[in-house]
Amino acid sequence: MSGVPTAPDLSTQPRPVYVIGAGPGGLAVAAALRARGIRAVVVEKSESVGASWRRHYDRLHLHTTRRLSALPGLAMPRRFGRWVARENVVRYLEKYAEFHELEIATGIEVTRIEPAADSSPGWTLHATGGRVMAARAVVVATGFNHTPFVPDWPGRDTYPGPLAHAAEYRNPAPYAGRDVLVVGVGNTGAEIAVDLAEGGAARVRLAVRTAPHILRRSTAGWPSQRTGILVRRLPVRLVDRLGAIVGRLSVPDLSAYGLPRPATGLYSRVKQGAIPIQDVGLIDAVRTGRVEPVAAVVSFDGAEVVLADGSRITPDAVIAATGYRRALEGLLGTLDVLDDRGRPRTHGAKTPPDAPGLYFTGFTNPISGNLRELALDAEKIAKSIARTLPE
Repeated sequence: MSGVPTAPDLSTQPRPVYVIGAGPGGLAVAAALRARGIRAVVVEKSESVGASWRRHYDRLHLHTTRRLSALPGLAMPRRFGRWVARENVVRYLEKYAEFHELEIATGIEVTRIEPAADSSPGWTLHATGGRVMAARAVVVATGFNHTPFVPDWPGRDTYPGPLAHAAEYRNPAPYAGRDVLVVGVGNTGAEIAVDLAEGGAARVRLAVRTAPHILRRSTAGWPSQRTGILVRRLPVRLVDRLGAIVGRLSVPDLSAYGLPRPATGLYSRVKQGAIPIQDVGLIDAVRTGRVEPVAAVVSFDGAEVVLADGSRITPDAVIAATGYRRALEGLLGTLDVLDDRGRPRTHGAKTPPDAPGLYFTGFTNPISGNLRELALDAEKIAKSIARTLPE
């Protein structure tokens, strides 16, 4: 797509669609709505778009290809390369908002969403500064990685060394020459462990609760993302079998190094919310001893960390790559739209039966690539909202 899109006249739409969150999902929905002549206002609590991407660690690159990671209406520049770096994702999001002339209100946090008081269709949003906003529809796009979560390990407060969540990690420089324990073996924990090992940490251990599936990011030029797209609608058992075969052929058995092959099938784990690790150096780091897998953390005892196998270690620092919480409960108040794990019961073009006009995007972690699915969801949500508008 070339040139600047023609801006539709939205001045006659005083009650817009409000999109909460100016990350990739929120920006994509706003652009898709604007392309249909529907006024969308993006409300962002930080001072800029792509806030979560700005906070990620320096080393991060997309695990999905540039071509399959673009949002609706604007390709990612070829100069970004196949695996786009974090800082270029931020540049792309800034350009995306500018290119589509999106209406974005920054520095405003929406604190509660409730049905319109006069029983008419729509929603009332309460925000910081006493703001009250009327919306014809609301799209919640506050993100999968909203609020850092650190387990309340017994004795955690007695640990004398630095204990930080992975959200605070930027690069290995502060950990040079130190013994570091990384807790959590998702993509973030695995990559931070490798970054530390390559960046001068004296020792890096990786605490593993459940053995992960590991995939090569690309094999003979074929990205694993494309395989994820192809198998999404196949039966889970079949994909589990195929995944086991691919795993044995492409990934060495790391059992002797403390990282056994997982007992549960790859796609079964995905359905439970666990995405496989995209290898960006973990396999080699484990095989060469630069990253040492250890048992899960059970508790802290002063300077010691007690592991599930009964062993004790004394790292100089701990980094908890232990995930995030969606933190939607306060925002949605008494609306019965979340499951028992705090996740939206609906996403994409579907709205809750008792909350029509309330949409969610970006709260799943698909094997086919998060940005790709956000782009698809944006078009579906915009189409659904357009259908509900009066002629």
